[in-house]
Amino acid sequence: MSGKNSYSLLATIETPEQLRQLPASQLPQLAVDLREFLVHSIATTGGHLSAGLGTIELTIALHYVYNTPEDRLIWDVGHQSYPHKILTGRRAMMSTLRQQGGLSGFPKRSESPYDNFGTGHSSTSISAALGMAIAARQEGSNRQVAAIIGDGAMTGGMAFEALNHAGHLKSNLLVILNDNEMSISPNVGGMHNYLAKILSGKLYSTMRDGSKNVLSIVPPVWELARKAEEHMKGMVVPGTLFEELGFNYIGPIDGHDLPTLLTTLTNLRLRDEPQFLHIVTKKGKGFPPAEKNPTCYHGVTAFDPETGEIYPNDAPPGYTHLFGEWICDMAEQDERLVGITPAMCEGSGLVEFSQRFPQRYFDVGIAEQHAVTLAAGMACEGLKPVVAIYSTFLQRAYDQLIHDVALQNLPVLFAIDRAGLVGADGPTHAGSFDLSYLNCIPNLVIMAPADGNELRRMLYTGFLHDGPVAVRYPRSSGSGVAVKKEMKALVFGKGQVRREGRRVALIAFGSMVAPALQAAEELDASVVNMRFVKPLDVPLLIDMARHHDFLVTIEENAVAGGAGSAVNECLHKHGATVPVINLGLPDRFVEHGKHGDLLAQCGLDAKGIAKTIRTCLD
Repeated sequence: MSGKNSYSLLATIETPEQLRQLPASQLPQLAVDLREFLVHSIATTGGHLSAGLGTIELTIALHYVYNTPEDRLIWDVGHQSYPHKILTGRRAMMSTLRQQGGLSGFPKRSESPYDNFGTGHSSTSISAALGMAIAARQEGSNRQVAAIIGDGAMTGGMAFEALNHAGHLKSNLLVILNDNEMSISPNVGGMHNYLAKILSGKLYSTMRDGSKNVLSIVPPVWELARKAEEHMKGMVVPGTLFEELGFNYIGPIDGHDLPTLLTTLTNLRLRDEPQFLHIVTKKGKGFPPAEKNPTCYHGVTAFDPETGEIYPNDAPPGYTHLFGEWICDMAEQDERLVGITPAMCEGSGLVEFSQRFPQRYFDVGIAEQHAVTLAAGMACEGLKPVVAIYSTFLQRAYDQLIHDVALQNLPVLFAIDRAGLVGADGPTHAGSFDLSYLNCIPNLVIMAPADGNELRRMLYTGFLHDGPVAVRYPRSSGSGVAVKKEMKALVFGKGQVRREGRRVALIAFGSMVAPALQAAEELDASVVNMRFVKPLDVPLLIDMARHHDFLVTIEENAVAGGAGSAVNECLHKHGATVPVINLGLPDRFVEHGKHGDLLAQCGLDAKGIAKTIRTCLD
C-alpha cells in the first residue's frame, strides 16, 4: 500500500448509477482504488477490515449488474459491507465510521436507501431476501433480490431453513455464498469459471427446461436424464446439497475475477428461479498483513496502513481476558470442565483454552441454539459445560436456555460477555436486555461482578453450583483492581455494603458499582454491591429500606424488567414502602459511540447519577 493513490477513479463515483456508466474495462482499476481507500480509511478509524477486502470485486460487480437500490442487496452480518457503503454515497463519511453520530459499522436502513436490510447478527440474509422476493412477486414487480452470505454464516441453522423454504417456493432469488475459508485451488479457476458462464447462460437454461418438458412425458427416461445431469454436475461442482434444496447451483468461481463475476451475474439476473452462486474469495485480499492473519484484522483498531502494525493499546486486561485465564485455571483443577462457544473463540477469550485443552473445546460455529442444547446434553452426562457467549447472541438461544437447561435444572455455566453497552459496535451488539430476559427464568442464578476479582469468584461459585448459572460482565477493563488468581466462592445470594452514608442508598449491580461509589462520595450516600441479581439478598435490601429515605437501583441494562424491577417486586412483597428510583438504559436503542460517552448520555456515569439523585433530594 503506497498511500499515494489519489483514488482518482473512485473519486468520480458517488452513486452506483455513476458506476454503471463506466466501461467494464475500467472496473479492475476501480477495485484497486477501492481496496486502497478501504485500508487507509480503516487504518484511521478501526473497524472490520479483512472481510471487506475480500468482497471488493463482488461489490463492484453487483452494483454494476443490478439496478440498485431498486434491486435489493442483502449483506449478511455486515462485516463485508464497507465497500458497499463506499460505493453508495458514503465515501466522504467513512472517517466517522463507528463514531457517535457517524456511520454504523453495519448496514442500516435509516442510513441509506441502498441498505435494504439492517444486520448485525448472522444468517439472516436469506430469510429477509426471500421475504422481499415474495413481496416483489405479489406486487407483480421484476425487482431482483440477492443475498450475500459468508461461509461462517452458513453454519447458522436459520440459513438452511430459509434455503429450504426458498427452494420449495421456487422464488426469484439469488443467494451468493462468499466462501473465504478455502484457498483458490486449481479447480476454482479457468474450467470452473468457464462452466459457470455456460451453466448460468440462457442457452443451457433453455435446453435444460426444454428437455424437462419433453422427457417428463416418459417418466423412466426423465428420471434417467435427471440423474445423469446430477452426476455430470457432481463431477465438477460441489453443489448437490443446494440442488436438492431446489436451487440451481453455479460455481465455485473466483470471486476476485471481475469479468467472470460480471458475466455470471448478468446471466443469473435473467433467470426467474432460485439461484445459488458459490464464489471463493480471500479474506484480507490485497493487503498482505490481513492476508497473512485475517483473524487479527477481522475487527481491528487503528494501524499503520503501510506496514499493518497495529498501534499499541495500553488498557489493562479486560473481563474477557480474565475469563480466559479463569477457565484455563479451572480446567486444570477439574477435568469435567468443557468450553463451548458459537464461533467466538477470540472474542470470548478462549484462544489459550482451545490450545491447551483442544479435546475439551467446542466451537460449534454460528449456531447459538445448538451451543446451548449441546451444553445441556453434556451436563446430563456429568460434564460441566461453560458456554462463553455474548449477551446479544444468547438472545438467539432463549428457547433452548429455558426448555433445555433451566427446565431440567442442569448445571450449565453461562459466561455472558459484552453485557451492557458495547461502544462502537452499537445496538446490534449491545447486551442491553439480558438481566430482563434472564431474571424471569426459574432455577437460574444470575450474578454481575463489580471488578475482576469478583468475576473470578463468581465464575467459581457458578461452576460449583448444581444448576444453571449466568455470570454477566461488560467488555471494559473493569475498575483497575489487582486480580488475585485464587479459587474462592462467594457466600451464595449475599450482597456487600461498600459504603455507609445518609438518606440515600445506591443499590448497584455489576459495572455500575464503580460510578455509584464516585457519586456517593459527593452525596454521602450508602452503596451496596448486590453481586447477585437472582437470588437477591432480601435481608440486606430490607435493611437498606429501613434506614434510608429512598433507594436508587443502578444497572447497565434496560430498566424495563431489569434488576431494579426485581428489587421493586422484592420490597413490595415484604411490605417496604420506601420510594425507589430505577436507573438503567433508556427505553430506546442506544446508538454507537465511545462507551463512556454513551453511559454519560444515558445518565449512568457518576456525574449523571449524582445529578439525578440531587434532583430527588431537592
